[in-house]
Amino acid sequence: MNTPNTLIPARLSPRDVVRVGMSGLRTRPARVLLSALGIAIGIATMVAVIGVSSSSREQLLRQLDTLGTNLLRAEPGRTLFGEESKLPVNAVGMVRRIGPVTSAAATGSVRATVRRTDLIPAEITGGITVAAADLELLGTLKGRTASGVWLNEATARHPAVVLGGVAAGRLGVSRAGVQVWLGNRWFTVVGILDALPLAPEIERSALVGFPSAARHLGFDGHPTTIYQRSAEESVIAVRDVLARTVNPENPQEVDVSRPSDALAARAAATGTLTSLMLGLGAVALLVGGVGVANTMVISVLERRREIGLRRALGGTRGQIRVQFLSESLLLSALGGTAGLVLGSVATVAYARAQSWPPVVPLWALGGALAATLVVGVIAGLYPAMRAARLPPTVALSTT
Repeated sequence: MNTPNTLIPARLSPRDVVRVGMSGLRTRPARVLLSALGIAIGIATMVAVIGVSSSSREQLLRQLDTLGTNLLRAEPGRTLFGEESKLPVNAVGMVRRIGPVTSAAATGSVRATVRRTDLIPAEITGGITVAAADLELLGTLKGRTASGVWLNEATARHPAVVLGGVAAGRLGVSRAGVQVWLGNRWFTVVGILDALPLAPEIERSALVGFPSAARHLGFDGHPTTIYQRSAEESVIAVRDVLARTVNPENPQEVDVSRPSDALAARAAATGTLTSLMLGLGAVALLVGGVGVANTMVISVLERRREIGLRRALGGTRGQIRVQFLSESLLLSALGGTAGLVLGSVATVAYARAQSWPPVVPLWALGGALAATLVVGVIAGLYPAMRAARLPPTVALSTT
């Protein structure tokens, strides 16, 4: 029970706590900024890493939504003797008879090279392959031309070629209408394809019509890759019967894959890389926390007289602890806020440069802010306890 002569120390309101903490920071602006910079770098790194990863993953998911996940690819496998098998000439027609299949097309490997002129040695291929292409290929892949047009019934029978985007770049061709040396004769470029994320092998190819490949390049008519699309709900069922349909006699010699799985794997790989980079950001944040703790310890040593005077005027140990803990929290919050802004700006800038949709998850911002406060508490706990333990007489006698 309190008696009339008992003195009850005044309590610090939240507003007073903030004012006391800010006053301690304002007296040492240079040191405060340098300490906050360490926190800002750590938080900015973590936010930027999560933001860039999320933006990249969102771009991949949008590509999947646009391109669809219902594309399957069938290719020849190996025989029992280790030799590469061949797909039947009429394999595409048989695939198109599968009920849920909406479209199917094929390409066939051609033993020829393509060069910008006939003066370039045949050995210099630039990694470009030549393939015969079905007229339904572009529609099946949901592709489009960046320049010119796709093959049609007329051009598929004549020396006309459509270049994938990568192939055109390596040949130095930027528009339709020019000629390239393909096989042992000139072919006219009638089109250049846009990017095909689900069929990157097409981007590195020079595509001619099946009739033209047979007439001018000695193509044997056997497809080497079959692409087919089916209803989304029937993809698994179609995949189960695709090998037996493509090659009824030797279904074990047919390899079936789903190209969209590659994009999904890239999204998963992005998440793995994010975890690694977050570890580096956490290390930077830890270093920033050590800087804050060092700043607060030095602050306690330099302000012994102030601490002693406050204690002599009635300040309790708890109030001293709150004062220095609030300074540490405010210092960390200053760095954390700057880090959130810097990380978000870096994410948006990088995403825009890559033509990605910028995504900064709210959970990342909240987590970064929480990490900032935790670091502030941990970094300021020891200095605050040390300041609270200083006896007033010892503090006031310090010179």
